[in-house]
Parts: sequence; structure tokens; C-alpha cells
Amino acid sequence: MNGKFFDLKKEKQDRMINAALKAFALGGYRHASTDDIVKDAAISKGLLFHYFGSKLGLYTFIYDYSVRYMTLELKTTVSAEETDMFELLKQVEQAKLQALKGYPYMQQFLVRSLREDVGEALLASEEMRASIEDTYASIRQRMDFSCLPAGVDGDRLCRMFDFTAAGLMEEHFRNASFQPDMLYREIVDYLDMMKRLAGRQ
Repeated sequence: MNGKFFDLKKEKQDRMINAALKAFALGGYRHASTDDIVKDAAISKGLLFHYFGSKLGLYTFIYDYSVRYMTLELKTTVSAEETDMFELLKQVEQAKLQALKGYPYMQQFLVRSLREDVGEALLASEEMRASIEDTYASIRQRMDFSCLPAGVDGDRLCRMFDFTAAGLMEEHFRNASFQPDMLYREIVDYLDMMKRLAGRQ
């Protein structure tokens, strides 16, 4: 992590982080513009490169920061003793909600990074990508699918929910109606509906 950057006031750090998250989330590494980032962050381009050296340095920092931040939220919010699939999914969404309150584009950025097609960006984030994948995998491994009706594949049900949650988040941003709490309530409504369809009350 960049020690000099963390000497800045927290408000300025967050302005820079959020501006970069937005640019990389919406345009990916290839199309993200450092001009847009410095404009949104209300800083000079010289200052941006002073702390991060290059666009790749900034991307690497933002990815590393996002993974560390999201991992901490997951470990704080998701119970290590919980095994109920639906409760674990709800706790994961609670962790994402907490992250989104401070960094609205963080989850979109992490999702977008999975589709990244620029080699240098992929290589720069490879180690941390494996780290967050391991965190999610450890949560999934605890899920008890034995309560699901015969013929219902728990892994596929989780994937269906993941696509639903990602689609809802994208829709909220596209409609310029994004409010973390509102998004969370809608996601939980869909999760509760899936729970009822699976025969769980």
C-alpha cells in the first residue's frame, strides 16, 4: 500500500479513491481517463502521479485497497458460525452495503475487474484477486444446502442470486437512483422471495 498517500487527510484520500473507483468501474482499465479522475477528485494530474506514478500504479492501488476493504467488511459482518445459505447471503450483502456507504462504486469496480481484458491490469491485480476469491469461497463452503428441495442445486441458486444482485445494482446506477440502503432492501426482498420459492419460511 502507498504510505505517502495515507498521510493525506481522509476526506482527500476518499475523494481520490472514489473518483478512481468510478472511472475504472464505468470504463474498465482501458477506457478510464486520468483526466476524468483528477477532475472528479478536484486535484491536479501532477498530484495524482506523485502518489501513484502511473495509471497502472493507481489501478493496482485501487484494486488492492478495494479487496482489503471488502475483505475486512466480510470478516466483520459475516458470522464464522453461520451455515444457513440464505442468512449467509444476506450477511454478505450487509457487508457490501457497509462498503457502498463510503465507496459507492467499489462493488461495481470489483465486478468489472472480473471482465478486465488488459494484460497489465490483470497481472497487477492477480494476487489480490485470488485473495478475495478465497474469502468468498470460504463463505460458500460453509453453506448448508441440505435444506433445499430435491433437485435444487445450491451452487446454481447462489449464482442466480449473484446475477440478480449485480443486475439490481447496475439498474440503480443507470437510473441515477442509487442509495445503498434502498438497494440493500430490494436485494433482500429478492433473497426472501427465493427463500420462499425454495420452501424455506
